[in-house]
Amino acid sequence: MVEVAAERGKQASSRVSEAGAGWDCERIGTFRALQPTRSSFSWLNPRILWRSRNDVLSALFGDPSGQVRGRWMRAQRARGADPGCRIDRELGPEFSFLLLGDPGEGDASQYSTVPGILKIGEDTDFAVIASDVIYPTGSGNEYGDKFYRPYKDYRAPIYAIPGNHDWYDGLGGFMRVFCGAQPLKAREEGFRLSPTGLRGLLWSKPEKIDERRLAEAGKLRAAPEQQGVQPGPYWVIESEHLVIVGIDTGISGGLDREQGEWLRRVSAGPKPKLLVTGKPIYVRDEYKPCPIEGGGTVDDLVRDPANNYVAAIGGDVHNYQRYPVKAGGRVIQYIVAGGSGAFTHATHTIRRISVGGVHEDEFRCYPLRGDSLSFYSRLYAKRLRMKWLYLRPAEAACIMREQIGNDPVRPVTEEIRVTRRMRWAARLLGSWPMPLRLPVGRVFHRYLSELSDWDTPPFFKSFLHISVNADELRIRCFAATGCLAQELDPPLEDEVSISLR
Repeated sequence: MVEVAAERGKQASSRVSEAGAGWDCERIGTFRALQPTRSSFSWLNPRILWRSRNDVLSALFGDPSGQVRGRWMRAQRARGADPGCRIDRELGPEFSFLLLGDPGEGDASQYSTVPGILKIGEDTDFAVIASDVIYPTGSGNEYGDKFYRPYKDYRAPIYAIPGNHDWYDGLGGFMRVFCGAQPLKAREEGFRLSPTGLRGLLWSKPEKIDERRLAEAGKLRAAPEQQGVQPGPYWVIESEHLVIVGIDTGISGGLDREQGEWLRRVSAGPKPKLLVTGKPIYVRDEYKPCPIEGGGTVDDLVRDPANNYVAAIGGDVHNYQRYPVKAGGRVIQYIVAGGSGAFTHATHTIRRISVGGVHEDEFRCYPLRGDSLSFYSRLYAKRLRMKWLYLRPAEAACIMREQIGNDPVRPVTEEIRVTRRMRWAARLLGSWPMPLRLPVGRVFHRYLSELSDWDTPPFFKSFLHISVNADELRIRCFAATGCLAQELDPPLEDEVSISLR
């Protein structure tokens, strides 16, 4: 079924037509009927931004998640969790799974992915959530509408690695839902899951979980075939032909010493490996190797030919990017896959690709840069009531061709004359570095990008279908726009096959 859907999806993608991108959205998808009836989650609410303040505090004063993680792991081992952090699954020589990145807003943008996930993932063996299961603070009290309800009809287990937002409550909600763990006792907490001093005064404290409310939500995924418990926030799944390694990068994107030593142990050996991480290693034409406490980086282990990693997939950034990086005599696929529900981060701010020796023509992203620029121009033109800011998709594609220096991925079928107005609009929207521009750049991305949240199609969401057999690992990126046409035929925006021989 996936093969048939993929063939149809190639012709229905944003790389082929504006309709495939969702610009001609004649009918809204059926996902609206799946959403909760109460008002949707919104990053435009200042109280939501205030609840997420731990990210800023950890950047200013230091990230405490490594210390708390150590306490969780000691508690898990005391409960009898596997000391090697193995997820024990019986997988045949051929299997497949879904990967969803940063889904947990519980609003239209998350629910828009559900019909495609159910269709493409019908025969998959399990799913993995990579980063930020629940926004804004990972609370166990918000899993109902943001995890159990959207995926109630997915008939296989779901595993996860936490993102920075899951850590804002000390990982209590995540550990309760995915690991079956009870709250840490005060004597085990040290600083009660939050720091001391000035940082501690401002730090957002964990919410107490309403167990009755959580149990009621859990009934939505109570079927035996949906159950799966993992040993902790990092884990390993081993199959006959591939090892899948999931790591927890905390709030700021590093590994504590204990997890680093574990990663070195499970990475050793020639069997091909796939890394799933909360923070991507290559992203926005930048290299972020992920430091390990005590020395070295995660990417040192990924690039070591003795470990035989063939791909590394990270969440956190809410779009899709792929960098085929040459490492010695082989190619490692570094993928950003954080587009499964949260607001979409811009791709038009990504400069011409040069990082890691990757050529621009080898780079892939979704949404396409032109579609990203067009959407942000529409967003700001509406919010600022400045109609001249709006760039049609074809106009935006031509602007990006001029600034990136390549042909548009989707052919422009009309004659476009690039005007001074169009260039200034694009510059203000961050397509080219300049001192004065609207907030879509790096500082905005880290601290204020939630303000770009929107609740109407096209959403430019995505998820991965990953299949494994004796010969190859195949990774496919499917899109969800929120439009009915793309629900019926999920667009295939990218695919790559990796030899496992």
